[in-house]
Amino acid sequence: MSAEGGVWAYAVLHGDAAEDRVADLCGVADETVRVVASVDLAAAVGSVGLDEFGQDALRRNLEDLDWWAAKARAHDAVIAAIARSGPVIPVRMATVYRNDGRVRQLLQSRRDEFEVCLDRLTGRAEWGVKAFADPNLLAAHDTSAGSNPVGHRSGTAYLLRRRRELASHEAAYRVAASHAELIHTALLQQAVEGKRKPAPHPILSGTDAWTVLNGTYLVEEARADRFTAKIAELDQATDGITLEITGPWPPYSFTGDVVSP
Repeated sequence: MSAEGGVWAYAVLHGDAAEDRVADLCGVADETVRVVASVDLAAAVGSVGLDEFGQDALRRNLEDLDWWAAKARAHDAVIAAIARSGPVIPVRMATVYRNDGRVRQLLQSRRDEFEVCLDRLTGRAEWGVKAFADPNLLAAHDTSAGSNPVGHRSGTAYLLRRRRELASHEAAYRVAASHAELIHTALLQQAVEGKRKPAPHPILSGTDAWTVLNGTYLVEEARADRFTAKIAELDQATDGITLEITGPWPPYSFTGDVVSP
């Protein structure tokens, strides 16, 4: 990278109307977002100072969670704004190139891949769906059937009751996992593509419920109403399971990875 600055990359898009699609956008350094073009492709980028966004500076700033969160929001806001007017391939956060020439090299070397991806994403958006299972509700009928109020003071009775409770919760988890698989299969029928991701840590989910499905789905914009209606239907029809939907989002999960040089 040069001593003066670098080029922060936000997204890859079709070259047609690219300038209009990034007009009036500001990026992670409050810089004007601009276009680097190569034939029929373009990259949305911004000029940033390496004192804050160079490799060593980014490594230090990673330790400042407030700084990182603010930059992540700014990065995502640019991508989301561009996505509202057409297909877009999001570039991974903190991808900084030495100069515009390096960005053009990326567009040229992966032109066919990017073109295919953009065509596949046209008219489609990403939706997130989580399924939360209430273990107590799913296990309630087993624990109530196995209670022993007469012998509740007996150590043996207590151990037996605890064993029944644990077995009941294991059975409840199996039921919840089965429900999650059925929900995922049903949503795939309404989507172009779908993926199951690892469940977030319970602290991040903000709930004591089990996260039994953390899915992301690429959905035709014309079928978005059907997709959300199906989620509402599944939410009502599945006892002990609550569904949460987010989106639509730029297709982060369905574009591959645009890596830093």
